Amino acid sequence: MCGRYALHANPEVVRLQFGLATVPELAPRYNVCPGTPILVIRGSPAGAEMLPWGSKPPNARGETVAEKPMFASAFRDFRCLVPASGFYEWKTLAGRKQPYYVSPKENPLFGVAGLVLLWKGERKISLITTAPNDLMQQIHDRMPVILAREDYGAWLDPANRNASGFLRPYPADRMLANAVSPRVNRPEHDDAALIESVTAPQG
Repeated sequence: MCGRYALHANPEVVRLQFGLATVPELAPRYNVCPGTPILVIRGSPAGAEMLPWGSKPPNARGETVAEKPMFASAFRDFRCLVPASGFYEWKTLAGRKQPYYVSPKENPLFGVAGLVLLWKGERKISLITTAPNDLMQQIHDRMPVILAREDYGAWLDPANRNASGFLRPYPADRMLANAVSPRVNRPEHDDAALIESVTAPQG
């Protein structure tokens, strides 16, 4: 967790929500996978750039990120946000993994907490995960750390040494979760039909 997400918002929507001067040209993506370049918001004032989502490791656990040697310095000095229209998670139903698409109820986008890591001489992104909220615990035992819009500036500010307080579950009543097609399991599938609701199997 979180192994796939989508970003299909208009770049102007991204710019406005994250208070950016400019945003790189963005093609809609409905199946963003580790190992690929992703849009990252970092710095104070905030700016946007494309960096690879690291495949080793793609995620860091919020409970240990401040102490674990691999992440501690990045958590202290190189925090970032990753805009996401929604993310995918899988639940075992009727003997198979059923994907769900989780999206925001209020803002157009989630701001997912991440870190900029130096991995084998290259900058890569790891997302931060935490315990699930009441909605997500029905699907999976982890969820990404999602920040409230009013907390973006404090999270990105490297002078803020109290960032651990942001590593908590996002409110369940601000999220929607819908079963979607298992086509998302294949990275080569990347189209709007991936986020369309389907009927989940019973069990």
